[in-house]
Amino acid sequence: MTSPAPDAATVPRVAAKARLQWDEVRQRHVLLYPEGLVALNETGADILALCDGTRTVAGIAASLQQRYGVEGVQQDVAGFLEALAAKGLVVFGMPGGLDSTP
Repeated sequence: MTSPAPDAATVPRVAAKARLQWDEVRQRHVLLYPEGLVALNETGADILALCDGTRTVAGIAASLQQRYGVEGVQQDVAGFLEALAAKGLVVFGMPGGLDSTP
């Protein structure tokens, strides 16, 4: 069973089996998990760093919009998180801490 698509009020967090870290060899952030890793660009790393289990998708998008001086990134953020959730690397909850994971 997969997590439902995130909406603005969804609270994403990195799954327990995954860890965001800097890789000295690759000189970039990676998302490590038992079966491998996902090499991230700067924006992807910024998104995941904000997935602390307290911020909503809308809050993450607002933070990125302020940081990068762009508008309309919420759909891109949601799509990125949804793709990682499909691999079990991100889980979604609702404000108040209720996870939508199986």
